[in-house]
Amino acid sequence: MPEPSEAAARYHRLQLWLGLAGFALGVVYLLLVLVSGAATALGREIASLTPAWWLQVALMAAVLVAGQTLLGLPLGFVRGFWLPRRFGLLHQPLAAWLADRTKAAGLGGVLGLGGVLLVYGLLRTTAWWWLVAAGAFFVVGIGLAALFPVVVVPLFYRVTRLADPALEARLLALAQRAGVAAIGVWVLDQSRKSRTANAAVVGLGRTRRIILFDTLATGFREDEVEAVLAHELGHHVHGDLRRGLVVQGLLTLVTFALAGALLDAGVRLWGLAGPADPAGLPWLALVFMLVGAVQMPLANGFSRWIERQADDFALALTRDPAAFIGAMERLGSLNLAERRPHRLKELLLYSHPALDRRIASARGEAA
Repeated sequence: MPEPSEAAARYHRLQLWLGLAGFALGVVYLLLVLVSGAATALGREIASLTPAWWLQVALMAAVLVAGQTLLGLPLGFVRGFWLPRRFGLLHQPLAAWLADRTKAAGLGGVLGLGGVLLVYGLLRTTAWWWLVAAGAFFVVGIGLAALFPVVVVPLFYRVTRLADPALEARLLALAQRAGVAAIGVWVLDQSRKSRTANAAVVGLGRTRRIILFDTLATGFREDEVEAVLAHELGHHVHGDLRRGLVVQGLLTLVTFALAGALLDAGVRLWGLAGPADPAGLPWLALVFMLVGAVQMPLANGFSRWIERQADDFALALTRDPAAFIGAMERLGSLNLAERRPHRLKELLLYSHPALDRRIASARGEAA
């Protein structure tokens, strides 16, 4: 039986290779569709079926997504179900896991199709489509942040009010000390799916609420639950949702600006009728994939910075480094965290500082 640290390192190494394989498969698939002329032929076939531009785009998107989904099914199954079960992270039955994946795919499909239709509608009307589209995506992001706790979360979890009134009072008092107004504490039945634990403060304005996984609420000491929540409260005090939306908005603006330039180049490269030709959708998807991969280290670097600030806030608010360290140790064990990833891997791929780095910082506060 391998040591927990060895198991975590092996699990994350396998997940990394599977993730890279999935990304490479997606890139190769889109390139083959373009290079083989399948995209152009499919575009002509769809245009013969309907003159409606929006239906042509929707059909092209449906065919592309169906092909990529079928190609990615084996990797998705291994990465999302078999491997987490093999390492003890997941105990959700296959049928329930497939139901969750189907709901997530349906929700993502609706949002994705809406985004694609918006982009192609703008491509047909203005040369500044990329600027308008970036602004629209920014506004939608704000709306999704507000709706997430009341619309999206209940699709995947049973949400109940925390049954321990003493713990709820303690956590709401902590939020009040931090200056964050929350309407209550709710629990998600994560134990039905996985052993992993976490907490969040979600929503905007009157939808803001504290969310605990039941694995956290029942498996951690109260001071450790406070430490985890204090970290999440730090994000709200620092306005990290707002800062994150701004940073994401800027990255989206850069992405769409580059996509605009590269889509014009794709017209000549792939023999498209123009930027709004539905046959160019695989090229646009490929551009978004590659630009997103290049931007990932920047987004992760910003995320690690605000996570460090939230850790500092939690330690200052609770004044209990021992509880913070205890919570990090439990979270690391339950979530099978990679404690000491290679520094380059952390810089490129990690949205949080490495676990041992966070614990060492807390120990420094205690010294």
